[in-house]
Amino acid sequence: MPAKKKIFAPVGETEITRAIVDEFTKQFHEYVESDCLIVGGGPSGLMLGAGVAKEGKKVLIVERNNYLGGGFWLGGYLMNKVTVRGPAQEILSELGVPFDEVSQGLYVADGPHACSKLIAAACDAGVKFANMTIFDDVVLRENNRVAGVVVNWTPVQALPRQISCVDPVALETKMVVDATGHDACVVKKLEERGLAKTSGFGAMWVEQSEDLIIEHTGEAHPGLVVVGMAVSTTYGLPRMGPTFGAMLLSGKRGAETVLSKLE
Repeated sequence: MPAKKKIFAPVGETEITRAIVDEFTKQFHEYVESDCLIVGGGPSGLMLGAGVAKEGKKVLIVERNNYLGGGFWLGGYLMNKVTVRGPAQEILSELGVPFDEVSQGLYVADGPHACSKLIAAACDAGVKFANMTIFDDVVLRENNRVAGVVVNWTPVQALPRQISCVDPVALETKMVVDATGHDACVVKKLEERGLAKTSGFGAMWVEQSEDLIIEHTGEAHPGLVVVGMAVSTTYGLPRMGPTFGAMLLSGKRGAETVLSKLE
């Protein structure tokens, strides 16, 4: 049954499809080259991206899932409260995230609220995203410096091998960031090529882990900065468990490292 009164603008299916295709293509074309390309759109990657883009740099985050934020949405054990230990609550304040101090030095916020604010901060800073895009390989240049990444559509992995001959594409950048969590996908690809070594993350020890992650955040290989839980896997540090302060602070420190390298 046709509507009695027109409410929306007279725009049809063809125009909508063209708008999606044209705008996506225009952005992807522009970001084939960037100042900083981050693999992984979890809290550390988003935090780093916001910090770098805020300084006027071109930043692209590639994320294998159809959503951003990683475990920041869910917290621990599918209970969507996120915890941070001081001084990471200062970042929650900067983002405008409400939180409560539940014991001395321990703060709790709603995961969806915190995650939404962090995503918004990255978007507001100018970060662009390629979702459902999976890391496949690195681009290497002189002296094995990381100069980009090779990516493909995430769903290609689910296709039967007989029909999955879908070639990936390469994205060049000045600095690559491994923010892929405990998978440490970029560092492990370098390890496959004999250019790096990972130690695997250790058992949980929150008090040790968070400080060590911040201490080891930085350039792990020329052209590659490692942040967040990927730092644990790279250097064999204890896992931090369901607390997110080190991820946020690691992203912040990672941004400082990237900006210093871009100078």
